[in-house]
Amino acid sequence: MDTGKPYKDIEVGSNYVIREFDENIDPIELMWHRDREDRIVEVIEGNNWMVQLDNELPKKLVKENKVFIPKGVYHRIIKGEGDLKVKIQFVNV
Repeated sequence: MDTGKPYKDIEVGSNYVIREFDENIDPIELMWHRDREDRIVEVIEGNNWMVQLDNELPKKLVKENKVFIPKGVYHRIIKGEGDLKVKIQFVNV
């Protein structure tokens, strides 16, 4: 089923989701966006993918490091190599 999103959610819990971005994704699909809740993103699998928050330089997504993304802050993912799999924890939901 095509959701029109550049990722697929492969596991969903009450305050988290495991999300996967395919290595064949067109980088143009990884657009700037903002979310309605604070999030903590933790890399499970991925190589040389990055995250960029508004008015900041891109930061490499490193396995077992966590990135906090405040609600309402524009951000984007920058394509790396291979698939990217992350755990996204929704904070204060």
